[in-house]
Amino acid sequence: MTIIYAIIMFCLLIFIHELGHFMTAKACGVKVNEFALGMGPAIFKKQKGETLYALRAIPIGGYCAMEGEDEESEDARAFNNKPAWKKAIIVVAGAAMNLILCILFLIIIALYTGTVTTTIDQVTAGSPAEAAGIQSGDKIVAVDQKKTDDWASLVTAIGTAKEEVTLEVERDGQNLTLTSELTEAEDGRMVIGIVPVREHNVLTAIKDGTVNTWNMTKMMVDTFRQLFTGDVSVKELSGPVGIVYAVNDTAQYGFVYLLYLTALISLNLAIVNMLPLPALDGGRLLFIIVRKITGKAITDEMEGKVHFIGIMLLFALMIYVTWNDIVRFIVPIFN
Repeated sequence: MTIIYAIIMFCLLIFIHELGHFMTAKACGVKVNEFALGMGPAIFKKQKGETLYALRAIPIGGYCAMEGEDEESEDARAFNNKPAWKKAIIVVAGAAMNLILCILFLIIIALYTGTVTTTIDQVTAGSPAEAAGIQSGDKIVAVDQKKTDDWASLVTAIGTAKEEVTLEVERDGQNLTLTSELTEAEDGRMVIGIVPVREHNVLTAIKDGTVNTWNMTKMMVDTFRQLFTGDVSVKELSGPVGIVYAVNDTAQYGFVYLLYLTALISLNLAIVNMLPLPALDGGRLLFIIVRKITGKAITDEMEGKVHFIGIMLLFALMIYVTWNDIVRFIVPIFN
């Protein structure tokens, strides 16, 4: 079942990515020769108009093959003959679709699980919060005179306190000031024994989905920075094998966690594709910008060769990462 979900996840993310290229290419009047999901020999294909639609045997990868994408073409509808701004839109659209999918999945998760608020749902019996007089329905607006606009800031304020905290509470339209002692949780954080109310609100879920996507993006960008500076080893990267094992580990916690993992990988795919490296969408965007500035100093043939070299290097990296995954996850099984 794990492998089946992993395949479905791969296919969904790749389909969404290539669909972004396909839709914008059609909208910009570019001729699309083939739209394929998967790699290798075709197990299903159908010609509709000028485009061949294909489902291929290996469920990793896919492509939207446009006329004049990696070679010179005299066709007026070829990618290479379109204005730079249209080419840029088409190139960026794949990553944009993965970004949108990530936000959408995180919104769905927020709607399903609810958004945690600073309003109290339950007070644990015998807890410091109960002793301080905190009641169900109270809204904590500040901790030690620091505003708590969300649950995360509330947890941080309490968790980093020393012996006691001063809480500003809203109750029945009145502002109260309460003092609570602290107790240590199993993970070492300081807590007072409260359970928050969860809101199931569309607008709040949209906000949470967007904010969470932004926070995840910052963490991923920082990880890539550490990768390029050598603070993170290439050996720590994971490919398809590692992702399958991640799916297996995540599946035991339920569908919501699998959905979150899918959102995470979708965002990762968007960011990786926009890196300014040959063969990636970011590399193609860089060429579009450079060629717009330099005129015809770089030909379609020259660009195509650079992207081909990039593809070969990406394949080499994929083989290296896959081998590391096998050594990490599969070899220990037989030891």
